[in-house]
Amino acid sequence: LTEDSKDKAAEAGNSVLTAFVNFDMSKLSNEQHVTYMEIMENSKEHSEHIIKSPLDHQREHFEELSKDVSDLIGLIGTDKILYEDFCPMYNNNKGAMWLSETETIKNPYFGSKMPTCGKMQKKIN
Repeated sequence: LTEDSKDKAAEAGNSVLTAFVNFDMSKLSNEQHVTYMEIMENSKEHSEHIIKSPLDHQREHFEELSKDVSDLIGLIGTDKILYEDFCPMYNNNKGAMWLSETETIKNPYFGSKMPTCGKMQKKIN
């Protein structure tokens, strides 16, 4: 989405689906499992929309998928350093967050129109 590429976004949506299929749920507690299943179902729906939709609709579902992934990280943690970024102008100035593996802002909501719009809200590790 940062490159305004519908096809690359669709590939990433497929990668998300694959990651959920390959995730080992045996390490989750019963409570975690229930929450994980809810997050997974929502994430699958958003990923499927990202795979088959035009760019503007991909971005709408990416916003929701970003929330799901953030919730997932809150549930099970991560072994990577991630950055929670925020664009205050997206969605008629309501704003939206996304997760990134780099400190550099690469805005997925405005892509090439405003590639550096946003700021890091927090570092996750």
